[in-house]
Amino acid sequence: MRSDAVPLKPGAPEAIQALADNVLSRIAAIYAAHHIEANAVQQQMLAAHVRAMAARSLTGEALPDVDADLFEDIPPATLALAQEVVDLFGNLPVEEAWLLSVHIEVAKSNEA
Repeated sequence: MRSDAVPLKPGAPEAIQALADNVLSRIAAIYAAHHIEANAVQQQMLAAHVRAMAARSLTGEALPDVDADLFEDIPPATLALAQEVVDLFGNLPVEEAWLLSVHIEVAKSNEA
């Protein structure tokens, strides 16, 4: 950090956006490595979801209950990619990976 930089409060919109931007750049690298291409709408939806994840990570807000059965058809490889992203935050529950896996799976369907 630069010596003249003012630290951001964890729940501040700027801190949330900075974390989201960092994670989105890592997602772009993961997508590129796995030849996944999201269209513009999918990218916008993913960005909104990642911002919400960043907010929950920084504020400690809990995710509403999520039914695991809704994600039973998501391939294990997609769930693993989603978990890799969730692990970047360091403090989010596995349910976040379930939700994120849908974004990845939809983007993967563009290849077909």
